[in-house]
Amino acid sequence: MTTGLDIRAVTTRISGHVQGVGFRYWTAETAKQMRLSGWVRNLADGDVEVFVQGPPETVKRFCLLLEKGPHLSSVTHVSVAEAAPAKLTGFSIR
Repeated sequence: MTTGLDIRAVTTRISGHVQGVGFRYWTAETAKQMRLSGWVRNLADGDVEVFVQGPPETVKRFCLLLEKGPHLSSVTHVSVAEAAPAKLTGFSIR
């Protein structure tokens, strides 16, 4: 069983050319493959926001992947803020 000590949760904000290029779908698929839970959504200002949680090292690797994004995207900045873990299962697109 996973305890709170085994879980890291973060909220990220990704800037650049990240809407209209499949970024949310790529993020969701990547998170699912890595067995992370959380969600991704577009923001009104053109950025993408991601909440993700899971084993600390896996979350760290996932955040590094966000810096590259899918093929058609162009990421200029990723901010990462620690967050409180949530009672979520799976990964959704909002």
